[in-house]
Amino acid sequence: MPTLRLISPEDSMLKYVYEGDAKAISGDDVAKFVSDFKAGNLSPHLKSEPIPEPATVDGLTVLVGNSWDAVVNDPTKDVLVKYYAPWCGHCKALAPVWDSLAKDVEGIEDLVIAKFDATVNEVAGLEIRGYPTLKFYPKDNKAGIDYDAGRDEGDFQKWLAEHSGVFQAARPAGEGEATQEEL
Repeated sequence: MPTLRLISPEDSMLKYVYEGDAKAISGDDVAKFVSDFKAGNLSPHLKSEPIPEPATVDGLTVLVGNSWDAVVNDPTKDVLVKYYAPWCGHCKALAPVWDSLAKDVEGIEDLVIAKFDATVNEVAGLEIRGYPTLKFYPKDNKAGIDYDAGRDEGDFQKWLAEHSGVFQAARPAGEGEATQEEL
């Protein structure tokens, strides 16, 4: 304390923090800070937890603000992300299913099942309006696709079989399913 921040309502309330000594700030320093903002020379201040080590346990990758770009925008991976809030009841109910899905597909090298605590991490341009929000980022569309199907593990697997080329290649249609003769 004290601090100086600039908040941009036009940019989803992005925050810009003055990096100099706020105790010794002058009018010229404030003018330069505002001028740098208007010129687009400042980077937004985004919240991020530390990157966990290891980042992946039992197939589930924990994303934080500082690791999101490297994982989600990796052009060699299909990535399915659960954006959640720890206090959200629906998120808590989904957690064991999400963990099980991650464990089930952990052998599929280019498929990432991830979770992102959106209450303590931020990514520029990413707006989460409700919890949980589920988004899929295939190799060929890093803008993302909203997941809009059921919430049990079979629903996720069926959806991935329809939308993920990586999942399709690892588990061709019908693999592991009982045939009519076996029933």
